[in-house]
Amino acid sequence: MTRAHHDQFAKLCLSGFLAPYGQAEISREVVSEVRQIDVYFVPTSTARKLKIELGLLGRMVTTPSLLEAFRNPVQSEQILDCQNKLNDLRNELTRRAKGQGKRLTKQKLPQLWMITPSISECLLNSFGAKAQPKWEAGVYFLPTAQRIGIIATNQLPQVTATLWLRLLGRGQIQERAIAELIALPLSYPFRNHALEQLANLRVTIQARHNLDQDERGLIMTLSPVYEQWKSETLQQGRHEGRQQEGVLLVLRQLVRQVGELDDSTRSQIEALSLPLLEELSEALLDFSDRRDLITWLAARSL
Repeated sequence: MTRAHHDQFAKLCLSGFLAPYGQAEISREVVSEVRQIDVYFVPTSTARKLKIELGLLGRMVTTPSLLEAFRNPVQSEQILDCQNKLNDLRNELTRRAKGQGKRLTKQKLPQLWMITPSISECLLNSFGAKAQPKWEAGVYFLPTAQRIGIIATNQLPQVTATLWLRLLGRGQIQERAIAELIALPLSYPFRNHALEQLANLRVTIQARHNLDQDERGLIMTLSPVYEQWKSETLQQGRHEGRQQEGVLLVLRQLVRQVGELDDSTRSQIEALSLPLLEELSEALLDFSDRRDLITWLAARSL
């Protein structure tokens, strides 16, 4: 999978988890040069609430935090680049506080978290990163003054408290996390958010041409979650007696698959019955462009 697709998925996933508890900013720029942080989060909820409702992710972000997620194992150059982002942001916040006649306290200094599917012992040692007894397996910290942590998703305990982070992993780690996600009660906090982001990722990858082996494997991994999300969304539309739920689902997937739709095409889709919307939600995965959609609609208007 291209890094851009995983970056967007991770940004939307993490910001959705964090938004109810503070200010979550996607692609936050730092001023020294054109640098972007995946997610910059400033909590407004209490540390206790964050830990209870978001598990390990909540424990990580009880202070202002930069979050950077990687599809492939993080490399030394990427760690150094993230360190530079952290230092740039610290300098920016320090200047701002000084201009306001204030002092940036330790509690307001940002913490950097890098989320990686795996990391070598050699690389950890080269940065002086070590596990800490009070934290879960798979969590490593660089020397204290740097305020940098690394999360290796393949080493995290397979418990609900780590689920949101393991969804950002890959291979069997992500597959197991997806199975756990689907098995959660329908009302479980953030379940629907995670399902939707994973389903959207599948449609985005499916729409690409010349898929590589990693992308084809990811589509297979994401297929169960896509089907689950689609089924639940359409079922919700039936249960509430509203066709609009199904229409919104299909329109969202079509835009990702074939691009923006004109008003006439949208009107035709909005007029479809729920059974036809279900049929279209299956067919659209094979569409290459808008012409395929127009042909499909024309065949059902006869």
